[in-house]
Parts: sequence; C-alpha cells; structure tokens
Amino acid sequence: MAGTKNHDYHILPPDLVPLTTTIGALTFTSGMVLFMHKLPGGHVVPWAGLAILLASMFQWFTKIVREAQAGDHTPVVQLHQRYGMILFIASEVMFFVGWFWAFFDFSLFPSALSEVVGGQWPPKAIEAVMDPFDLPLLNTLILLCSGCTVTWAHHALIHNDRDGLKKGLWATILLGLVFTSIQAYEYAHAPFAFGQNTYGSAFYMATGFHGFHVIVGTIMLIVCLKRAYNGDFTPKQHFGFEAAAWYWHFVDVVWLFLFVAIYIWGGWGHPIH
Repeated sequence: MAGTKNHDYHILPPDLVPLTTTIGALTFTSGMVLFMHKLPGGHVVPWAGLAILLASMFQWFTKIVREAQAGDHTPVVQLHQRYGMILFIASEVMFFVGWFWAFFDFSLFPSALSEVVGGQWPPKAIEAVMDPFDLPLLNTLILLCSGCTVTWAHHALIHNDRDGLKKGLWATILLGLVFTSIQAYEYAHAPFAFGQNTYGSAFYMATGFHGFHVIVGTIMLIVCLKRAYNGDFTPKQHFGFEAAAWYWHFVDVVWLFLFVAIYIWGGWGHPIH
C-alpha cells in the first residue's frame, strides 16, 4: 500500500527549525564580534540572535519530545540517538583538551614565555592562588555526590520507582545549583583577575567553561524532572534522561581532572589565598 511505513526509521517532515537555529547561531556569534569590538549594533544584535537561538532550540526539543510520545523513537532510532550523544560528548572532550593543552603548555614551559610569566609558574604577577583544599575540594565532593544521586535516579527509573526518580533528580539539581553558587563566590573573591596573565586566562577559561557546562547540565536535568512528573519516561524508553545523565557524568569527570591538574598541581608550592 502506498505510503505505508515498512521500516524502523523515523523520516522527519520538512521543518524550518534547523534553518532558524542556524540563523540564530550566526546572528549571535556575529553580534558578539560586534560587541567585543565596540561596533554599532553590538548591544542589540547578540541579544536578538540569542533570543532566536533559544526559541528555535525550545521548538526543536519540544518536537523531539512529541516524537518520543508518539512512538516514533523505535529501538533503531534510539540507538542512533545514543551514537549521536556519544559523538557530542566526544567533541566536548576535545573542547576541554584544548584548554588543558593551553594550561600545560604555559606551565611546563614557562621559560618560553619569560617576558610574560617571568620564567616561572604560576607567573610572578600571581601573588597567591586559590586553596585547592577549601572551596574547590568542597565543590569536588558536591559533584561526586551529584553523580551518585543521578545514578540513583537512573536505577530508580529502570526499576519503575517513580518516587526515587524524582527524589534523585531533585537532589542532583540542588547539588548542581550549590556547585554553581560556590563557584560564583569563588570567582568573586579570587586573588587574580581574568586577563591579568596566562595563568588567569587559562584558569578562568577552563573552570569557567566547566561551570557553564554544569549550568547546561542542570537545565537538562530540570527538563527531565518536569518530564518525570508528566510521566514521559518508562523503564524501557527514557533516552532523554539517559543523555542528561551521561552529560552529567562527563561534567563530573572533567571537574576531577580540573581539580587535580589546575587547582592542586598548577598552583603547587605557591602562596594560597
């Protein structure tokens, strides 16, 4: 019969959302260039692009949820979604590799930047570094606990324990918000500035982008919590939650490397704040 679906794949109908998302991303990034160079439109274009981007993403993700509810996410489609999430996380790993590479390049070869860092690491201009066993250690414990709570929520969902799923998600979200609050406090009281030298730039770019990923992960988990209350997830079909949990574990692992490499090793032997 013509038009009968005889395969397990989900063929998407034509949609403007990918185009509007692209327009939003291009407008936002171009606007940020205008803003950073203090050119006309720099205070308007980025916000317009961000609004278009966020609205498009909301529409896109809403459509994906509706597809799942309609039964379009067959086992084959879910498998490909998992492949996509794995590749996305792999790209994020390489993103952070770049910041680690920069930090180690600066720290292992300070003599190559003698005019900038004075031939030592941390640079002479850095009078003190953050105490790794103060707030950074507390944040490490918070993220490790959040990894446990999101795993609790996942196992509860697999065993159809709706109450455990919600409690685990609530706990993870709250821990994520506490982590972000502590990092904001840490930045506000840091003994060195962002653009002061290579140490400050590498430190803030690496830890700051991690903090941004924590915020994104928290938003993903909040969406999962809302969907959990709506009853969207089942023990056999819950890729949306699974993807968020993978992302959260990735954020945890990156922080462990940041804590050891940048907070402990990167400032070893230097006066602490």
